[in-house]
Amino acid sequence: MKLERNIGFELVRATEAAALRAGRFMGRGDKNAADQAAVDAMRYALDSVDMDGVVVIGEGEKDQAPMLYIGERLGNGTPPAVDIAVDPVEGTTLLAEGMPGAIAVVAVAERGSLFATPGIMYMEKIAVGEAAAGAIDITAPVATNIRNVARALNKDVDDITVVVLDRPRHKELIQQIRETGARIRMILHGDVSAGVMTATENAPVDILMGIGGAPEAVITACALKCLGGAIQCRLWPRNDEEWQIVKQRQIDVSRVYTTDDLCQGEDVHFAATGITTGELLRGVQYFGWGAKTHSIVMRSRSGTSRYVEAIHRWSKLMRIAGLPYDQRVNGNEG
Repeated sequence: MKLERNIGFELVRATEAAALRAGRFMGRGDKNAADQAAVDAMRYALDSVDMDGVVVIGEGEKDQAPMLYIGERLGNGTPPAVDIAVDPVEGTTLLAEGMPGAIAVVAVAERGSLFATPGIMYMEKIAVGEAAAGAIDITAPVATNIRNVARALNKDVDDITVVVLDRPRHKELIQQIRETGARIRMILHGDVSAGVMTATENAPVDILMGIGGAPEAVITACALKCLGGAIQCRLWPRNDEEWQIVKQRQIDVSRVYTTDDLCQGEDVHFAATGITTGELLRGVQYFGWGAKTHSIVMRSRSGTSRYVEAIHRWSKLMRIAGLPYDQRVNGNEG
């Protein structure tokens, strides 16, 4: 069943709720508590949305995640039937250590349209914005991709900025990028944000390259489907256990997954709210009277993306969430 309405603003209430709860843990050094707070709030908010949702990308399998687990049903059960991808805190380490760039994210598309990772949790990725969407080929050399993207963007190669996760596995990739003369932006965490930033207006980075989470690749694909960008990925088994899955399921690890493979839906909704301030979104600000949040909401069908700055007053939050005053961050103003 097709999505007949724009549910983006219902989704952003869920990311706002997660950000408001999790933002309290900024710099406290407790990743698990921060993530659990966000999960609780997002689950609470999503369950009230008019949809029959199934979590495809979530916190893990049911035995490991009591809420927002893969296969969990969300929404009030009414149509439309949708797939859901969530990351209540993308960048838990960033949040726990008080570093920039942590966000809360949710994406929704028609039922059966989101790629379910087959137990292999990492992917090799390359992502770009709309202008360079036809210029990338993950099977081509790094230098070829950078030159082609530079040409598509009408830039010199040394004007190109490539964003890469700071990991030992990327030592050779970083050397290859440097040899082209392109610039490199190293990030500790948060490749969903980095992938999205390649496709934003006046993008601060041009290409995302490297190996990162497979669930994050699906969420990034949802955002790029809305923004007109492109991502290409290949599964990257990280250990003997995952190579055993490859063997048992006869998975072709050379297969290239495109944006449309990861997110087949034609009506995709994406929402994200900043938890700690980064280049994509500003973080939560708390005041005696309430809080402010900064979010982005997108829809692929209309090709629109909206930035939303919301003011949340504690009295309204309490009434909607049904919480006592000392738990004043579990809801969000309608």
